[in-house]
Amino acid sequence: MGGRPLIGVSTYLESGARWGVWELEAALLPAGYPRLVQRAGGLAAMLPPDAPEHAAATVARLDGLVIAGGPDVEPVRYGAERDPRTGPPARERDVWELALIDAALAADVPLLGICRGMQLLNVAVGGTLVQHLDGHVEAVGVFGRHPVKPVPGTLYEEVVPEETSVPTYHHQAVDGLGAGLVPSAHAADGTVEAVELPPGAGWVLGVQWHPEMGEDVRVMRALVRAASRPAS
Repeated sequence: MGGRPLIGVSTYLESGARWGVWELEAALLPAGYPRLVQRAGGLAAMLPPDAPEHAAATVARLDGLVIAGGPDVEPVRYGAERDPRTGPPARERDVWELALIDAALAADVPLLGICRGMQLLNVAVGGTLVQHLDGHVEAVGVFGRHPVKPVPGTLYEEVVPEETSVPTYHHQAVDGLGAGLVPSAHAADGTVEAVELPPGAGWVLGVQWHPEMGEDVRVMRALVRAASRPAS
């Protein structure tokens, strides 16, 4: 049909949000996400939590999928006890987004995980997480920056070949890699900052930082470009 590829982006579902005279339950997504999709040449669609059995049909109508950042993944999802520093669970998002990831992987739909999205991608394929690390949050509610270095020969290195400073806000990270995933970028302290599937396994990338809070559109543009290719 042509035109801009349709990129679905998962969202929050909050019990109370205020605008004007209203305070109601709301499906929320920071505006940086759809704006980044649009700047990269895509058409953004919000995907609030839904029943997991609808994930495959939802993904079938998309050209690409973004799993957005947000709250900590519930540790039970990767067989761990909750650390006291782990945030409260977002079970509706966990269930829905894991189903979306599974559906995208099964259908070979290009997939980008951002922060929580990268962590959930790792969990979806059997990986585990570090529940707390220091040095990746500048202050509560404030995005910091630090450099990330690509791993030679990876998809990420093809998209962003040089070391770059990225917007970051997280206290959890990949621990054990899930089946098939390879690390494709690291922070100076060795933290895995990007993961991906190897060539030939579909376009799947997770980044630990928040590209929607910066000016560099290359990662999202690569997703949009992959989503624009005819199905094989």
